[in-house]
Amino acid sequence: MDKQSSQVNKVITLNDGSRVTIRPIRPEDAEIEWNFVHNLSAQSRYFRFLSGKRDLDARQVEYFTQVDFSRHTALIATIPDEQGGETEIAVARYFSYGDDRGCEYAIVVADEWQHRGLGYQLMNMLIADARERGLHYMDGVILAANKRMLAMARKLGFVIKRDRNDRSLVNARLELC
Repeated sequence: MDKQSSQVNKVITLNDGSRVTIRPIRPEDAEIEWNFVHNLSAQSRYFRFLSGKRDLDARQVEYFTQVDFSRHTALIATIPDEQGGETEIAVARYFSYGDDRGCEYAIVVADEWQHRGLGYQLMNMLIADARERGLHYMDGVILAANKRMLAMARKLGFVIKRDRNDRSLVNARLELC
């Protein structure tokens, strides 16, 4: 049984009472993943990708949605749309390193859904999944200007250190065991 098949949809309640579905990303989510990134503000895209990327190309969409859950976990937060489908409002993922001892995470929440506790809940789910998998640590690379992400990482217990080679970056590490 692969990792994804053991994960089910989970409905969570945010700080403002909004209800959101969290589930593993699937290949058929290509369109909502592309739309999600396309509709992020320039600042949110910059904070997530560390560049001015506007859109994902077809290869990137495939990479982000056709996930090998044995080494890469990706959870999306969705809400129902008016056509009976889903709109993606956040994605959180981690990629395990080749040594299977650690992983690197990435997360982004749609601008209008920030400050509601969604990122914090997604990160807690990622951390729990990485622990369950037996990983020893989780890393993140954060732009030093991204004060909200740094505050969340600290609240979650990550140790924050300036990158020695690039002063605009901060490295975050959480010991999982």
